[in-house]
Amino acid sequence: MTPQIGYGGDYNPEQWPGEVWDADYAAFKLAGVDTVTVGVFAWAHLQPAEDRYDFSTLDAIVDRATAEGMRIVLATPSGAMPPWLAHRYPDACRVDFEGRRHVYGQRHNACPSSPDFRRLSVALAGRLAERYGGNPAIVAWHVGNEYGGACWCPACGEAFREWLARRYGSLDRLNAARNTAFWSHTFTDWAQVVPPNALSEHWRGPDHTAFQGITLDYRRFMSDALLGGFVAEKAAIREHSPHTPVTTNMMGLYQPIDYHRWAPHLDFASWDNYPPEDRSAGRTAARMALAHRLMRGLRGGDPFWVMEQTPSVTASRDVNPVKRPGVLRLWSWQSVAHGADAVLYFQLRQSRGACEKYHGAVLDHAGRTDTRLFREVAALGAEFAHVGDALLGSRTPARAALLVDWDSWWAVELSDGPNRNVRYLDVLTSYHRALWQANVPLDVVPVTADLSGYDLVVAPLLHMVKGDLADRVTAFVERGGTFVTTALSGRVDEDDNAFLTDVPGPFASLLGLRVEETDAQRPDVVNPVTLFGREYDARHVFEVVVPADAEVIGTYGTDFYAGTPAVTRARRGQGQAWYVATLLDDPGVATVVHQALADHALLGPLADIPDVEVTERITPTGTRHLFILNHGTHHTVPAPVTGTDLLTNRHLRAGDDLDLPPTTVLVIRCES
Repeated sequence: MTPQIGYGGDYNPEQWPGEVWDADYAAFKLAGVDTVTVGVFAWAHLQPAEDRYDFSTLDAIVDRATAEGMRIVLATPSGAMPPWLAHRYPDACRVDFEGRRHVYGQRHNACPSSPDFRRLSVALAGRLAERYGGNPAIVAWHVGNEYGGACWCPACGEAFREWLARRYGSLDRLNAARNTAFWSHTFTDWAQVVPPNALSEHWRGPDHTAFQGITLDYRRFMSDALLGGFVAEKAAIREHSPHTPVTTNMMGLYQPIDYHRWAPHLDFASWDNYPPEDRSAGRTAARMALAHRLMRGLRGGDPFWVMEQTPSVTASRDVNPVKRPGVLRLWSWQSVAHGADAVLYFQLRQSRGACEKYHGAVLDHAGRTDTRLFREVAALGAEFAHVGDALLGSRTPARAALLVDWDSWWAVELSDGPNRNVRYLDVLTSYHRALWQANVPLDVVPVTADLSGYDLVVAPLLHMVKGDLADRVTAFVERGGTFVTTALSGRVDEDDNAFLTDVPGPFASLLGLRVEETDAQRPDVVNPVTLFGREYDARHVFEVVVPADAEVIGTYGTDFYAGTPAVTRARRGQGQAWYVATLLDDPGVATVVHQALADHALLGPLADIPDVEVTERITPTGTRHLFILNHGTHHTVPAPVTGTDLLTNRHLRAGDDLDLPPTTVLVIRCES
């Protein structure tokens, strides 16, 4: 899509007079910026009233960006509706979990089921495409912005009932799926179904529900309702711009929306990289890598874009530290290492007022180009220009996969047992960290993915088993693969009803065991697990396992089940299936993962050198590039390959000493 790694970001020149535009573009040239995203929150000035459009400002913005040689990402502005829309159509405003109808304010403030909001947003998207779709400078359409939130209004209630009727077909099937014989919940008319919120099933808060199946379906429905808005706007764009790719900026590890359900509707994936603060640079880097891989996995391994990242600070937190010198470059190259073909910022110029006036930007309020931050931005832009198109379109081969399932994420955290302290993302990130630290070429994929190309599949907290998943995993293992899963897996079907068989349900035969009891304890209670002669801490959930033909690998150290299996391995056909019947600490998880990797010789280069990340991309012509990124302290390591660093033109030979100060980035074009 672009002749080099796209570089730039979100730009809002409508907030500034023309002389500021002149200064901005001069600065952009210094920084190597070649891509601008415009129009993200422009609805109020594009359509100041329902019967009046005004494209004069956007015309000037697009004309100027085109004249400056910029590649343009043109957004539809449906991420925030204008005040006139909320005033004229108050039913377009969302109703919150407590049942309160909101008035105008904030953003992401519209009901996704509102026919008026849908009609008006789609009409504006169509007009934008009709007006600008022929401009070759527009390289992508950006629909909406960071979709999220939920609504519980009457319109959503009606849409929910229609969604359920399509999903289940009949009330009998709905009642069976919901187990409505419990607590006299049997529905005899579709009109009796209401959205689950604080007024209905959730008397103890958003994650506490009397009927998990009802709430799970509402989360699925709301993800689909938001998707419906995206699809409708995309269709309006396609009428006038049939070939320019369409995307929206996702938010990585974001629970409310099932991005796997969205993936088929995206022309390419993009996301906004704002990692949560963590005291450990390595933990932050591993979490970002997980999100990058998740985004890459949405489109079968195709390259993605980082649509937003802050060049310095994020203004949405209580405390907002700046990125230390070298971190912006390091994190930006990390995204490229995992498949990004564009790295963009929010924002290019710092806003004058409102809640993001202190959010980081390439240009501060004074518009200075002599700051440390601007120099780092410009240096990175120069590197991207130097590398050119060498990395574009390249993909990451992987022999290991981590399965992510939004249904399991929702279901395990909605469950009233056995332990509400279990958080899906905590367990997922722990297993991913072990794989990341081992520098394993890894895909992060949905449970529907084809597993045949992998040697190792890791699926923590695979609580819900849908469709033919168990059969596909069994076939994968019997062909020679290794499968690793954990406590609380194989518990419920797609309706969130328990399997009427031994736990872990459809995986019991594959794993060669049954779970007789599940103990749960407070977070401060530790049961040591002995694994390969060492002890590791386990918390939260302790399943009492009765093995059939599974080999005992690790055992509990205390309580009435001391000495019983905590970790097992069953051999099936040419492969093996591991079961970790508790939630191990990070070192314990790493021990299990490393053994599974070693069985397939999958440990990557420089594995387990703390916080040194190694990954690779292979171009369509077969050229291999190895990325080495140091997120930790100073290391000296042997070069894992022979090749040339694209950033410095330095030639390296395999085995030579590599000096890796903190924040080092190497992009090595391999010779073999």
